Amino acid sequence: MRKILMIFGTRPEAIKMAPLYWEFKKYQEDFDVKVCVTAQHRQMLDQVLNFFNIKPDYDLNLMRNNQSLFNITSDSIVELEKVYDDFNPHIVLVQGDTTTSFTSALSAYYKKIKVAHIEAGLRSGNKYSPFPEEINRVLVGHIADYHFAPTEKAKQNLYNEGIRENVWVVGNTVIDALFLGLRILEENEELRSKIELYFNGIFEFQREKIILVTGHRRESFGEGFENICNALKEIAESYPELKIIYPVHLNPNVREPVNRILNGIKNIFLLEPLEYPYLIWLMSKSFLILTDSGGIQEEAPSLGKPVLVMREVTERVEGIEAGTARLVGTKKEKIIDAVRSLIENPSKYQKMAKAINPYGDGLASKRIVEIIRSI
Repeated sequence: MRKILMIFGTRPEAIKMAPLYWEFKKYQEDFDVKVCVTAQHRQMLDQVLNFFNIKPDYDLNLMRNNQSLFNITSDSIVELEKVYDDFNPHIVLVQGDTTTSFTSALSAYYKKIKVAHIEAGLRSGNKYSPFPEEINRVLVGHIADYHFAPTEKAKQNLYNEGIRENVWVVGNTVIDALFLGLRILEENEELRSKIELYFNGIFEFQREKIILVTGHRRESFGEGFENICNALKEIAESYPELKIIYPVHLNPNVREPVNRILNGIKNIFLLEPLEYPYLIWLMSKSFLILTDSGGIQEEAPSLGKPVLVMREVTERVEGIEAGTARLVGTKKEKIIDAVRSLIENPSKYQKMAKAINPYGDGLASKRIVEIIRSI
């Protein structure tokens, strides 16, 4: 029996690892699977663990007030050594591009433990955008022994860097997580009713046109978020029939401009960060999504929702090329023009809404486990 250690520390990682965890649990005769969370993020991570019913075997509880990349990096490497010594896994699974992913891979390398990288091969080509994620994923890519790329383009990125062995295109597990989450909501009437009651206090979701906004990227702090907020203000004033729902990230660099510029506008609703089931429910009811989130760029097309990406560059170019997403950056007028064109031009909207999602079919986790069983 092979020992598998899944390590993650943030909400997006937990979402994308959850369906993979449950797929591994189908083969308990083959694998001893344990979960380690660094808790690089605490509250939002715990919400996902609770929703998907995952109980960590190791919890490093690293998050601290005003934490820096230096804190997270050094603390996690020191603590992960103890976890590796205790469990002695055959394979460590890391996801994506967080500091947790990088430090987990590096620590495993120091212990000569095999590393499998989920969502391998994403590249923006700009080491400072997204920061520090671009360098994290490049470094993990060159440490990892097994590479599970979501798309052919991601595979080609790895090939271009000389990484050509043990590379598989499997789709993105975020689509698996979305379908699993929606299935849980469908089966859990009590939770679904609770969510509907919560949002009914804000808007009449059956009749109103909703724009969902999310934003948190470091590279947009300062002028970028000022521009985003001023664009949202003008959109709200130009289209008073719209309801703009903005769950505001906890980072003070986000909250300060958002609250200063957007608070008090009657058709903009600033919410606390939403738990994952609330978010996917809201996505399913939205007309349009403005985001800088990588996961939402991948998820929303499976729900038929056009995505405007508020970043200057994106490593998820497949969505842009497929027409499910449009890159609008953080310039005020460009954001406004993109929203206006989708509101006022139904054919443009339908073209985006009906485009095929390039990120997978919901079977990525199954493919990954089958491959690991065979190697």
